[in-house]
Amino acid sequence: MHERSLPASPNWYCSRSSDVNDSGVLGVGAKNVIFLIDVSAASCRVTGELVGHKDLVSGFSFCQHAGQSHVCVSSSGDGTVRFWDSDSQVLIREHAAHKTPVAAVHWSPVDKNLVVSGDEKGVVVCHWHNTGDTASFFPEPRTIFCLTCSPHTWSSVAVGYKDGMIVLIDVSKKGEVMHRLRGHEDEIHSLAWSPVASEEVLDSRPEDTEAAGSVSSGDEKGCYLASGSKDQTMRIWSSAKGKSVMTLKLPYLKKRGSAVDPGVKERLWLHVHWPTGRPTQLVSSCFGGELVMWDLTRTGKQRWTLLGTSSEGQNHSRIVFNMSSARLQDGRELLISTSMDREIKCWDLASLDCCWTLPTLGGFVYALTFSPVGVGCLALGVGDNMIRVWNTLATQNQYDTRSFWQGVKSKVTALAWHPKKEGSLSFGTDDGKVGIFEVFSNRPPQISSSYHKKTVYTLAWGPAVPPVSFGAAGGKPSYSLYSCAGEGVILQHDPSKLSGEASDIDKLIRDTNNIQHKLSPHTDLSWKPDGKVVAIGNEDGCVEVYEAPSLKQLCSIQQHHKIINTLRWHHDHDSPPELHCLLASGSSNATVYVHDLRSVIENPPESPVVLTEPYRRLCGHTSKITGMAWSPHHEARLVTVSYDGTAQVWDALREEPLANYRGHVGYLLCVDWSPVDPDVIWTGGKDFTLHEWRVSKQEFTRPPKGKKMVDLKEKMKANPKQKKKNNNNNKKVAGGGGGGGATPPQTNGVPVAGGEKAAPRAELSAEEEEDEVVSTSSPAPPSAPFETQRKSFTAVKSKDKPDLNALKKKKPRSMLPVSTAMDHRPKEELLQDCVTLASVRHSSAPPAGCVPGRGEHIHLGLFSDRPALCRMFEAEEEAHVEAGHFDSVVYLRLWSGDLEGALQLATEKGELSDHLLSMAPMAGFGVWSRTVEAFVKQLCLQEQYLKAASHLLSIHRLYEAVDLLRSHKLYREAVALVKARLPADEPVLKELYTCWAATLEKDGHFSAAAKCHLAAGAGFDAAKVIARKNDVPSLRAAAGLARISGEAALARSLALRCAKDLAAARDWVGAQDVLSSQDSLLAHRLHLCVAELMATTLTDRQAASQPAARGHSWASPGGGCSDDGVGIRGRVRAVWETHFGVSQHSTGHRGAAALLQELESAESPTPTANAPLAQVQLHSSLHLTRAELSWLLDADVALVKELWQAVAWFREAGHFGVSAELCRLLFPDHDVGVCFRKRSKVLREEEPEAAAAATSLQAFVYYHRLYEHWWSDSTQVPAADGPEDTAEEPRPLGELDPVASALLSERHAACQAAQRSVAEVQARLAAIVLKHSRAQAGPLPSGDNEVGADGPAQTSAPGEPSDAECRPEEQETLLSLSTKMAEHQKRLGDLPEAVKVYPHPDVLECCLVVLHLSECSASVSECVQKKAKDLLRTYGTEASACRAAGRFLT
Repeated sequence: MHERSLPASPNWYCSRSSDVNDSGVLGVGAKNVIFLIDVSAASCRVTGELVGHKDLVSGFSFCQHAGQSHVCVSSSGDGTVRFWDSDSQVLIREHAAHKTPVAAVHWSPVDKNLVVSGDEKGVVVCHWHNTGDTASFFPEPRTIFCLTCSPHTWSSVAVGYKDGMIVLIDVSKKGEVMHRLRGHEDEIHSLAWSPVASEEVLDSRPEDTEAAGSVSSGDEKGCYLASGSKDQTMRIWSSAKGKSVMTLKLPYLKKRGSAVDPGVKERLWLHVHWPTGRPTQLVSSCFGGELVMWDLTRTGKQRWTLLGTSSEGQNHSRIVFNMSSARLQDGRELLISTSMDREIKCWDLASLDCCWTLPTLGGFVYALTFSPVGVGCLALGVGDNMIRVWNTLATQNQYDTRSFWQGVKSKVTALAWHPKKEGSLSFGTDDGKVGIFEVFSNRPPQISSSYHKKTVYTLAWGPAVPPVSFGAAGGKPSYSLYSCAGEGVILQHDPSKLSGEASDIDKLIRDTNNIQHKLSPHTDLSWKPDGKVVAIGNEDGCVEVYEAPSLKQLCSIQQHHKIINTLRWHHDHDSPPELHCLLASGSSNATVYVHDLRSVIENPPESPVVLTEPYRRLCGHTSKITGMAWSPHHEARLVTVSYDGTAQVWDALREEPLANYRGHVGYLLCVDWSPVDPDVIWTGGKDFTLHEWRVSKQEFTRPPKGKKMVDLKEKMKANPKQKKKNNNNNKKVAGGGGGGGATPPQTNGVPVAGGEKAAPRAELSAEEEEDEVVSTSSPAPPSAPFETQRKSFTAVKSKDKPDLNALKKKKPRSMLPVSTAMDHRPKEELLQDCVTLASVRHSSAPPAGCVPGRGEHIHLGLFSDRPALCRMFEAEEEAHVEAGHFDSVVYLRLWSGDLEGALQLATEKGELSDHLLSMAPMAGFGVWSRTVEAFVKQLCLQEQYLKAASHLLSIHRLYEAVDLLRSHKLYREAVALVKARLPADEPVLKELYTCWAATLEKDGHFSAAAKCHLAAGAGFDAAKVIARKNDVPSLRAAAGLARISGEAALARSLALRCAKDLAAARDWVGAQDVLSSQDSLLAHRLHLCVAELMATTLTDRQAASQPAARGHSWASPGGGCSDDGVGIRGRVRAVWETHFGVSQHSTGHRGAAALLQELESAESPTPTANAPLAQVQLHSSLHLTRAELSWLLDADVALVKELWQAVAWFREAGHFGVSAELCRLLFPDHDVGVCFRKRSKVLREEEPEAAAAATSLQAFVYYHRLYEHWWSDSTQVPAADGPEDTAEEPRPLGELDPVASALLSERHAACQAAQRSVAEVQARLAAIVLKHSRAQAGPLPSGDNEVGADGPAQTSAPGEPSDAECRPEEQETLLSLSTKMAEHQKRLGDLPEAVKVYPHPDVLECCLVVLHLSECSASVSECVQKKAKDLLRTYGTEASACRAAGRFLT
């Protein structure tokens, strides 16, 4: 269809919008079209387009299976997924299973029928191409950015999300999530599977090799997955283990000689591509458009290699979005990349060099022109803010182009080569800029200091006219640059002095032709090649021809009745003289006129001639004409382009159509004839493409019939209100008229913008959306000097009327609708109104029945006197009230001077505004005050409380404003207002703080609530609020706050809570620091000192205490103070005296009596079983602290009781080893009396409770010593076959008699036996009660006969047989058991209370240990053995005791 072409730029910010098949066909999504490009190692060629999507193409993928590689799939923001045949370029089918824009699509490399797509809401859809079935899954409620199907397992799909999550799903299990891969912190831009179905290619970490068992059924061997993210990292994931095995950080490659762009890292798009057959090599994009080849088997800088380093300029200059690779038949592997720099590059993966570059276009092609000096040099003006200069005759690189963007910064809408100077190219832009590029240099352009107010339509080089032509002989240039723009002005620029002010040629035209009236706005100009005359087209359709240099008007051509879009003179080389004066003109109607001006030019008339008939009329186009060009090779052969989407070649003399080109999608904007090939024409248009095509190869000879034109005319007849007047903003082809990015593209030959709409060629309105948005699909595109991104949609500026489909601005409601409607009556009535108004204005009496401002003449009130205007206002008010437009009534009353009435009405209808309120003071203070009050109520209904309170301040209602803010919980603003306007002691301030604190406390904002309490003077409440958090920092802060606020009791309790938490965490230094701030807590500091010493000194051989997190030096073993020979107690007293100043001689608050009294009030719970060791140590240390203070006070009774409690805590909690260790530390000589004998103290007989405590304590000390003897004897018995000298010397006879005598206490044996009997009877009673309750409830189901954990496990005492076994003939009753219980309790009650309060170790257990020791040593005398056996016979009646004592009693 066409020879060469430049396609539209590939879409940005899409994970996979391009793909290549094994036949070398590349598909690229650009706007809503897919371009098909044949690629090879040497060159490329655009072969076709797939047209049909209504929104941006977001994804594209070929089917990579043999025999089906010509089938492809695409996804779009319009929510559809379409299947195409790339060979025939037709649509096969589509599905719309997605309800939101589709973000990515991929054709499975394993299953030739499976296509997977994902949308922005997180829905994944599987479509089977052979059956047309679809299945939807919703694995994660996140925005999908990319997805890819596994090349090894058909059911495995990797999905990347916007928040950095990657999910592996199994589509065969309804989208079940196999792994969630977490590690990236930002958008997942791309995913790529390893081409090898194994995870043995890369070296894994040792701990990663054992995850084989966690692989899903569908991916048993596992496979690597590569991901690229906006967080500047790539990760290699193991699909078997579900975790990252490698992380690659992008290198920052600063370009030589360029400054560091701080935003370059923010604009990153990280695409990864895993080439087929290269399992250890990965290709990725980088920050500035570089491509990097990674060797995954290496480390450091040797890991990556840059592509394109063999020569300068091979790499992309902006970030790369997509890569795809293909292996050609000759074995070469090519990589295709697309980039933000609007270039498609082909790379040879073997040499890593760039093979070729295909430029693409990111906007409408507004202008194209061949250089008259440099043959084959084609310049393009494009809507992507760039100029391309293409050497179309280059032999080695057929796409040899250079881009110019410096200084442009806007859409390039006009171009013109200098007629003589090679390489000098002038340009005009959308923002009114005019400049000149020297294309063979690297210098920035010269920019004219005179800017147009609107878009530049046309540029033309021509002879200088005054005032520039004055003094031309003095070296002034022979050519000037003329620019015509949207405001209707033509400026003459001096190319040698663009910094000077340009001149408006209208002044010269007026002066020369003595014109007094306003000139029609100009829209185009064209100089005759010989420079003698210039033709200027105007907005009203008139073409005027002027003679240079004075610009005397020769004629006026009045054949067009719409805006002139283009003018062209016939060339004067190698053509008959009678053709030199042919002028072709095209306007917004579809007809092209050719004018023969030879007679006018050769014989200039004295006064301008008006021409109303054309020389030739070229009819066939169905929409506006936007460009034309005469063939330099033929006589009177013209090519025209139009909004009907076609280019038409004409034989102008015979008015005959020769060929019609329909290769574009959408309307055309520019055309030029090849200067070297008579059969070649170049065209550009709305579809972002440039086409080179041959006239001789065209199938059609004339434009299509234009059904769209007929339909539009019928629509215009049915809706006459859609017609709008032309204005100065209108011009021929802008990006606009045809609609924005959402406008459906049209098929070839069908007009895109119908009827008589003319989008300006340079005002570029709708292109703001289509020209830019189509190139991006990301909400955050990067900024750059020449790239263009999403912009705000601006108003359409067209030569004719704006495209109503693209822009439908809501027209503001008229303030005078009734009178305005009178202007839309038939023409005859409107003319009669003029006559009537003249009679009213110029006659003493108005016509009969005519009252201006009322009835049928209401609209004349606007043109008559004030009473008539008032009558008109009254009628308009009635109409507004009836329609419910009360705001319009308010303004009408305001305009008429009834300010109070306007405010009253606005108040009643709730239509008050700041504008009305600002005018209220004009009606007096009372009206203003009432209006403010009404406005405040209105604002409260609208929930604008801050604004309402501010208005109350304007009328000095401060307290009401504060109440308003408080009632709506705007406490912060209310407090600020009170503190700014009222005294500091204002009661309302404290009330505000209190209410605010209560709200904050309820919401959990304790710190803020504390600030409120402090501001209100409630330090106690502030401390309590902070302490509610109940963590160490909060308690510490609360204690300090309470202490500073004078709340000593609260500060004390909070400090104690904090210190206990710190002590539980072994932060002894922190705990002491908290307590040291208050002298009244010295006793508790002593307690923590003892606790720390105990924690560091006391160790259990079986379970050592945790080491302290932070401890004091004096608490470390051997540190601080030395032992004085009495174990840990000596260290305690030494540390107290050295570091706390507490000794036997201390007085005051450091005296032992005061400190002991303080600790007596401390909580001391009863020992319980299974308490944590740290808690047990803390409670035991409290009793040890009290004991040492009692020792300082010579209180022996309290001393021995507290020591007993200190040891009992460990014993009752079940920590027997720690209890034994503590006894060893307290009594190194195993004698409890040493603590008394050291100061010559002896417990008196009249203190039985203290004596019982001392006896019990001594018994437990002996109990631990007895076991030590037994363990030492059992571990040192010589082996039977060992030498005799290894045996230990025999122990002295009766060595353990004192120990055994203290332990074998008959009183305690009787007490323990009675306690066991009571427990046995209690167990039997519980069993009877349970049995009775079960009988009442009926038989239990199978499995419910066992007693639960909370009930008794058996009906008999532990170790005894049940009643059915032992006494089947004797059935116990509740009465008999109650009798036994009473007997045992009486026997237990007869024993001394001290025996029960201060118990001994189990006497029967001690008897058995003594008898065991007697068998292996002589350390136990016969009398002691006899006593032990007697106690066993008397009290060992239980079955377990009988079995254990059997061997000794027989």
